[in-house]
Amino acid sequence: MALVNSIAIPLGKKIPHFQLKSPAGDMFDSQAFFAEGKHAGLIVAFMCNHCPYAQAIWPRLITLSEYAKKRGIMTVAVNPNIHPDYPEDSPVKMLEKIKEWEIPFLYLIDEDQSAARLFDAQCTPDLYLLDENQKLVYHGRLDDNWQNEAKVRQQELKAAVDQYTQGLPVNSDQKPAMGCSIKWR
Repeated sequence: MALVNSIAIPLGKKIPHFQLKSPAGDMFDSQAFFAEGKHAGLIVAFMCNHCPYAQAIWPRLITLSEYAKKRGIMTVAVNPNIHPDYPEDSPVKMLEKIKEWEIPFLYLIDEDQSAARLFDAQCTPDLYLLDENQKLVYHGRLDDNWQNEAKVRQQELKAAVDQYTQGLPVNSDQKPAMGCSIKWR
């Protein structure tokens, strides 16, 4: 496992349209999500099953997704590690994790890693908050202690959700996420 930090991406960058399938075969189209002001925004989380950094924050991401949904922000997780050397991240194993962790949002397959490239994602987890125009307002870590939820003092992504949904400027001092490198092909 190679530890990698997310890279700085200019806030306000428009993330292009993307389409991905769920492990059940359903198609997700980001254009449909953002069409006609359907939602206030979207959290996009590049995640996987095998990475200990991702495993550590999955429960907190699920909790945050429920909080954000009440504010009009939906969540989608994207697995860019569909790779024969990482069978734990296979679509079949994704379905098992969706059931085991009771993931209440879409967990999508980025088989050709095109979405990861669009986002300049580097690691799992790599977290983004997009506004209603698909522009980046937050790119950073979930909180200040990936290892121990009891020691979390700052919930940066939650604060960004609150600032954005209250019409306030999102704090531009965003700390990078860190995790396992994406398994590029």
